[in-house]
Amino acid sequence: MQPVDFTTLTATCSELRAQWLPARLEQVYQRDRFTVSLAFRTMKGRGWIDLSWHPVAARICVGDPPPRIPDTFTFSEQLRHQLSGLALVSIAPVSSWERVIDLQFAKRPGEPALWHLYAEIMGKYSNVILTAQDNLVVTCAHQVSAKQSTVRPIQTGQPYEMPPSLTDAVPSLSESQNRWQERISLVPGQLKGNLLKNYRGMSKALVLSMIRSASLDPEQSTDSLNPDEWQQLFQRWLYWLQCLENSKFHPSFTPEGYTVIDWPAPENNAVSSYSSSSSLIPTAIELTSVKSVTESVAEPSSSVQEILNSYYTGEINQEVFAQLRHQLTQKLNNVLAKLRLKANTFKERLQQSADADTHKSQADLLMANLQHWEPGMKSISLPDFETEKPVIIPLNPEKNAVQNAQALYKKHQKLKRARIAVEPLLAAVQEEIDYLEQVEVALSVLETYRNTQDLQTLAEIREELIQQKYLDVPDYRSTDKNAAIEFHRYQTPSGFELLIGRNNRQNDQLTFRTANDYDLWFHTLEIPGSHALLRLTPGTVAEETDLQFAADMSAYYSRARHSEQVPVVYTEPKYVYKPKGAKPGMVVYKQERIVWGRPQQAPA
Repeated sequence: MQPVDFTTLTATCSELRAQWLPARLEQVYQRDRFTVSLAFRTMKGRGWIDLSWHPVAARICVGDPPPRIPDTFTFSEQLRHQLSGLALVSIAPVSSWERVIDLQFAKRPGEPALWHLYAEIMGKYSNVILTAQDNLVVTCAHQVSAKQSTVRPIQTGQPYEMPPSLTDAVPSLSESQNRWQERISLVPGQLKGNLLKNYRGMSKALVLSMIRSASLDPEQSTDSLNPDEWQQLFQRWLYWLQCLENSKFHPSFTPEGYTVIDWPAPENNAVSSYSSSSSLIPTAIELTSVKSVTESVAEPSSSVQEILNSYYTGEINQEVFAQLRHQLTQKLNNVLAKLRLKANTFKERLQQSADADTHKSQADLLMANLQHWEPGMKSISLPDFETEKPVIIPLNPEKNAVQNAQALYKKHQKLKRARIAVEPLLAAVQEEIDYLEQVEVALSVLETYRNTQDLQTLAEIREELIQQKYLDVPDYRSTDKNAAIEFHRYQTPSGFELLIGRNNRQNDQLTFRTANDYDLWFHTLEIPGSHALLRLTPGTVAEETDLQFAADMSAYYSRARHSEQVPVVYTEPKYVYKPKGAKPGMVVYKQERIVWGRPQQAPA
């Protein structure tokens, strides 16, 4: 994940100052343990600014409105208590070339700042710290004890101290090319590494894009560059510094992430006129007229805020998606393995109880032929009542014939009671297995993260498992009930709409709330899968191609999605019922018809 570097932070703060100063703080909401959102109102409208101290995605940018679920974090409560109703009057760096931003709050614009909210965007050391006018720390996103850091502990009640000063050289437009080149090439090494090590404000993404825009190889040695190549690279260096000085940023997405610099192409005349002397630094007009070298691969965006919000929301969601899916899959696999073992045990006991009638018939046979018994016999062969075939009955030589018969009667009764007791237990376990296999199918369809709805689907599955007592999460926060996610939507060859549930919650909603009397309900026959609903209007009839399309999609969103053919049932929604006490997504149906689905031909 691409971190927010000094250039990106400068670009986003430049936009924020232009659009959000001054602004009234109306609300504080903490999204998760790494991100707090501040709701501001200006003369033009209202919006949210996210402050994140995530170890790999720390940032400050305009974000989306938070979900409508309770905020239970202490940090946001303290910020809300101290800052609500105050005006944001300044968004300023605390020191040049440092990634620390000071958000200053006062009673009204033009008055002295009463509170300072420091956003430290420094990778794994990122933090958000609130101080009063006396510079004492009132609260912070996470405290750092003296044991954790002897260099810079952060504790409430202690004076706020700036991060340790950087020791690298400060980039400057007044520095000559010879001095700049000498600093980079003093110790021969990789070009990208030497740029990173010798100057402040550099990042891997910035250095790579700068070098590539000069048509150079980031891996090549500084010894291998000729004078023309040094000149090309120095022009990019001047261009970058001028962009920072004039706040001229052009954000866009790239295949590797994003960029806020619109690098000039090497062959551009405006660029070739740049000189290493400070008197020939490109003007703002020249800067805006150059052509981007990454124009063919970058997707332009209207603002830095959109770029950062979209990129980091997507990256973090993808990371959370992978972790949550792994957690749910592991939990399901463990629970299903235990349930299947329990089911096999019950089946073995039922198999044993199948011999109950055999023990009774042997006991009856022995009682009817007591005269054939002799002391010390270990077994006896007697003719069957009906077939007259010999039946060998094992005997206990220490017991007489009547006692042996009584023992067989007792075993018969014991196995009979076991069958009566085990059958409902096996049915309950099998019902659990069927339900969890249904959940397993919903997870198997979500193989990779594509959009926020995929993550919301996983969150609903997690919530469902918590409610069904399969997951124990002490600090669990319910999902936003108002954040409804869309069903899978498809169109049949005749133009009818086909809806498919993403999880059990949606399956129930689809079958018992969305469906009307004219629709058709689809589900794989005795195979876990999603519910599908073919929407029909009064007077319309689904063609064979529509039924086949619906069957193909139902088979695709089932456990048999990799099969060639899958039996799919369909019926009217009024013939689909939910048994009393049934788990989410579990239904029974009648008056069904069958069509063979072909999941390999589904256009999913």
